[in-house]
Amino acid sequence: MASDERIVLEIGFDGGQIMGARVTGTSADEFERALAAGGDGSVVLDADDGRYTIALRRVVYVKRLTRESRLGFSSE
Repeated sequence: MASDERIVLEIGFDGGQIMGARVTGTSADEFERALAAGGDGSVVLDADDGRYTIALRRVVYVKRLTRESRLGFSSE
C-alpha cells in the first residue's frame, strides 16, 4: 500500500461515541498494530483535520475504508 494513500478510519469507543478520521495508510497500519498488541497506551493519529490522541483501551471497533463512498449517479 502506498504511504500517501488516504484511509478513512471510523473508530467506536466504549461509551458509544464514534469518530471518523482521514489518515495516511501508514498511520492507519500503525494504529491497527498498536490495537493488535493489546496495550493500554495511546496512539497519535495525524489526520487531515488535526491530531488525535486515542486511548487504546477505550476502542471497541475500527472500520477501515479505502475509497470514498458516493451516493447518486456517476458519469463514469
